[in-house]
Amino acid sequence: MPLTPLDIHNKEFTRGFRGYSEDEVNDFLDQVIKDYETVIREKKELEETVANLEEKISYFKNIEETLNKSILIAQETGEEVKRTATKEARLIVKEAEKNADRIINETLSKSRKISMEIDELKKQSSVYRTRFKMLIEAQLEMLKNDDWDSLNAPDNLEGYELQEVKS
Repeated sequence: MPLTPLDIHNKEFTRGFRGYSEDEVNDFLDQVIKDYETVIREKKELEETVANLEEKISYFKNIEETLNKSILIAQETGEEVKRTATKEARLIVKEAEKNADRIINETLSKSRKISMEIDELKKQSSVYRTRFKMLIEAQLEMLKNDDWDSLNAPDNLEGYELQEVKS
């Protein structure tokens, strides 16, 4: 067990023949007691400082652990957000491709329908043109017919009297 200042102070030495000077020994012991008390006080202060520093180290270690956990969680969350965004982007692209295919198919269908309508109109136009041509040719044939000439002949006017037109 370590000595205390009180142990040093109360220490009694046996006296011998021609021993040390009692005043010198007492002065020296007083000085040792003061120094020893100072060392004990400093030791206590240092122990308190060490305890405070260890407490702070523990606090900062907890903060460090918390920050590390937070960083890991943030990284995991970031990866999850990235995966989710990638999935959503793929879905959007697929949906856009489906819409594009649908629009293209509708456009092709409309284009075919219009093309068929144009073909039908061309056929109808050709038929109409042919019929109109036949009608005109028939009318021309009628005009070329000699029956018109016989209508204009003077002998066909018999029985018809010319009447004067009075104005």
